[in-house]
Amino acid sequence: MVKAQKIFTRTLLDWNRLQNTRAMPWKGEKDPYRVWLSEVILQQTRVEQGWSYYEKFIAKYPSIEKLAAAKDEQVFKLWEGLGYYSRCRNLLHTARMITDKYHGKFPADRDDMMRLKGIGSYTASAIASFCFDLPYAVVDGNVLRVIARFFGIQTPIDTSEGKKFFSSLAQACLDKVQPGPYNQAIMDFGATICKPLPLCDACMLRKNCRAIKLKKVSDLPAKSSRLQKKTRWFSYFVFIADQRMFVHERNAKDIWQHLYEFHLVETAADPEWTSRKVKAWLKKNLAIDSIVSIRIIRALTQALTHQMINGYFIETELHSVPASLQGNGSWMTKKLIGRKPFPRFIHQYLSEKKSGQ
Repeated sequence: MVKAQKIFTRTLLDWNRLQNTRAMPWKGEKDPYRVWLSEVILQQTRVEQGWSYYEKFIAKYPSIEKLAAAKDEQVFKLWEGLGYYSRCRNLLHTARMITDKYHGKFPADRDDMMRLKGIGSYTASAIASFCFDLPYAVVDGNVLRVIARFFGIQTPIDTSEGKKFFSSLAQACLDKVQPGPYNQAIMDFGATICKPLPLCDACMLRKNCRAIKLKKVSDLPAKSSRLQKKTRWFSYFVFIADQRMFVHERNAKDIWQHLYEFHLVETAADPEWTSRKVKAWLKKNLAIDSIVSIRIIRALTQALTHQMINGYFIETELHSVPASLQGNGSWMTKKLIGRKPFPRFIHQYLSEKKSGQ
């Protein structure tokens, strides 16, 4: 195993030096703020999508102090479309903690980093190795895939035993003299060569890869179970009256907290709306029986980590603001609505409406 580890590490560093052409704006950064920002954005987000968000954040908030001083709503608006908004809340919290407690300087100690909100083992290891040359291995999906295949490990990566084993092996393979370049190499290798559908013919590790010898490439890394997602049905009533729309902020401890939304009706199953059903529901639940027009739009499905969101947007134009919708929200113009942060599920709808006008 020790010999295989040495071959593995040396080959990855050679590949990184000779063949790795993967370009990213945060690559090679030594500024902890920029590395941290990139890692937070890339949690649950593909590089192709996160790239433009990173550049927008750096342009608007070039330092952690600038980010810490920003208004929450402005930062959420800039984040709009990335999803997983708890990342954005943690980003703000930690920026303010570092500004206040550490005088704007990122702590160099990995354990201190992990005490900050939203920074776990992976992010702390990335910052520690890239910015401070500390010997900590990063372990993400790309790393797990490369290690599992090269060493032919069939232990499931989503078990306690597997997590402990892979973390230990990743640390053993780390080049302690060049922790940053090594970590970048293995992550890039997993993203460009040892992908879910790998490019084995172009792989420098091919000759010593156990998964190839065992014909297990497509089976590794192994998982013990598949995640069962909860399905939710969100029907958003887009009420329009006097050229304004009714919206409110989500304050409950649920997905999309502190983002804005239209009037929501959640059901356990597909409500299969028709104009007749909509009219009946409005009269019964909101005492609305004077309607100009109704348009029912099937929403694009959004997949979250543990949930699948389906639903509708029901554009309902009214003659005037009804008493049942006074309070618990605000009637806003389209211009003002454009400044508010909405979850991706609604942002997609608003973007299509805007492009269609």
